[in-house]
Amino acid sequence: MSTSRKTLLTLPVSLFKRKAQSNSQRYEQLVRLYHADLYRYAFWLCRDQHIAEDIVQDTFLRAWKALDSLLDDNAAKSWLITILRRENARRFERKQLDYSDVEQENLTDDINPALEQQYDNAVLQQQLLLLPPEYGEPLLLQALAGFSSDEIGQLLGLNVNTVNTRLFRARHLLKQRLTAQEKG
Repeated sequence: MSTSRKTLLTLPVSLFKRKAQSNSQRYEQLVRLYHADLYRYAFWLCRDQHIAEDIVQDTFLRAWKALDSLLDDNAAKSWLITILRRENARRFERKQLDYSDVEQENLTDDINPALEQQYDNAVLQQQLLLLPPEYGEPLLLQALAGFSSDEIGQLLGLNVNTVNTRLFRARHLLKQRLTAQEKG
């Protein structure tokens, strides 16, 4: 298990010592601990690097303004995810400009195991992004952000059994799609 993955799964019991740290120190610690997780989640929601960066920046701006309202430091990650989801919803209220991204690929003749792994990861990520949101969102929250089924249920306003069913269906659907892609 990679170090970054361990960080996602083993968070400290208390993230902050409220009296010992100023708001700016608490804020900096929030950014350090959760920026990567929030970016991955934002990217999954919008599927655009630049928009994801903007959503995360807006999330942290709102978090800074409302930092005193974070009373339970153990709920910081859920609090930030909630802010991020609301920021994502706000972007649909604003005018969206249409544009297209042109991706460039570097082609090489050499088959490199590291490149194969990158390709496999890209295929997995692409298939995850293609899952219907009701399945993909809980799976992303569990796999990348390390949330439990109970926490996902609270974040999404769902019963824990519904969350578990959606996680099962998401994994099953992902497995079917990856198997079909390997054969095809």
